[in-house]
Amino acid sequence: MPRLSVRLSSVTILCLAQITTACTTAGPTPSALGSIASAARSATFPAASRTPVASRTPGASRTPVVSTSPSSAEPPAATLAVEGGDPVAGQLGSFTWNEGGSDSPWLPGTPVDVGAGEVLTVTIADGVAVDDWSARRVPAGTTDGVGAVRLGGGPAPVTFDAPAPGSWSVQVLVRFAGGLGSAAYYWQLTVR
Repeated sequence: MPRLSVRLSSVTILCLAQITTACTTAGPTPSALGSIASAARSATFPAASRTPVASRTPGASRTPVVSTSPSSAEPPAATLAVEGGDPVAGQLGSFTWNEGGSDSPWLPGTPVDVGAGEVLTVTIADGVAVDDWSARRVPAGTTDGVGAVRLGGGPAPVTFDAPAPGSWSVQVLVRFAGGLGSAAYYWQLTVR
């Protein structure tokens, strides 16, 4: 295998030299183009394998995929759900993502009704993995995070218990794996 790497490097260097020479003269000459084509034809590449790279067996756990080239301007959506309940998309607040970002105040959040002590699970869309997370709450109607009370945090998965009965604005701050950035998501919980 090392021999293949050396061979490809030599071909690459030869091609780049020919292209550089062609670009610095009046234009590519037929002999320069012929040399490039000849070098490319003589390169040897490993044969493609028809063996599947990975296979999944029914019931096997799925590891989240970390996207290495996020294509959207915003991070993926996050949903919050309780066991047996429908997931509810959170309101996106401050974030860093895809060499950009946005800053926002504490947001009220998307309304969700839950029972006291129910286990809440946050899922990030598109299989983007989470390095770590933290969840905090303030009374609904609060416009900043002053006095926020911690609900949980740590490495993935993102799960925590619903707070005491009342109306709360909950922020879940996640740091995405692979250095993709971070995002704050908000829900307004009515806890009964």
